[in-house]
Amino acid sequence: MKEYDEDEYLLISGIQHFCFCRRQWALIHIENQWQENLKTVEGNIAHERCHDANLNEKRKDLLTSRGLRVFSKTMGVTGQCDVVEFVQADQGTIIFGRNGLWQVYPIEYKRGKEKIIDADRLQVCCQAMCLEEMFSCHIEKAGLFYCETHRREELEISMDLRTKTIAMLEEMHQYYKRGYTPKVRPNQGCRSCSLSEVCLPKLCKYPSVDSYYQNYLKGVDE
Repeated sequence: MKEYDEDEYLLISGIQHFCFCRRQWALIHIENQWQENLKTVEGNIAHERCHDANLNEKRKDLLTSRGLRVFSKTMGVTGQCDVVEFVQADQGTIIFGRNGLWQVYPIEYKRGKEKIIDADRLQVCCQAMCLEEMFSCHIEKAGLFYCETHRREELEISMDLRTKTIAMLEEMHQYYKRGYTPKVRPNQGCRSCSLSEVCLPKLCKYPSVDSYYQNYLKGVDE
């Protein structure tokens, strides 16, 4: 099985960007472009408390860890889990410094509400697969907490979702290795993207920058 070197690792959070828009992901993770807007600021605020390592706590058979760093050599990714719950059970994995066996349950916090696309589900699935590799365990379920609805959605870490996650990560690694920023078709999501002024989505309608300016000078605005 292939193992990635540390300098090849991609950020787990990038899988959400890639699922939403491959061009957005490349601008952020290959070209190091970034712009804030209201949604990104609200997202940062929602994650601040989750990533406070001082808020780790133990209550009876539940151990809650915040901001846990995770990685996978086989997938070539690294990142940080918002919350990981370790539940003491008859079957599970061993945790250093703790008695008994524990089941592992990652939870990802999101500022909005549940999405139609798989972006959030793929991200938390990737986190679960990293935890499986690190703790030599099997994770059947994970959670997604949406701040807008104040609800936790439970997600099955199915074989289909795992396959989609691995396929998307392989595509991301190919783009990253090539340093490739793709063009995309502009869509409604462009309006809410913080990188719209950097991306210039209208340019993606044209085969070249020259053809864009030729149309612009002629007064054509599609």
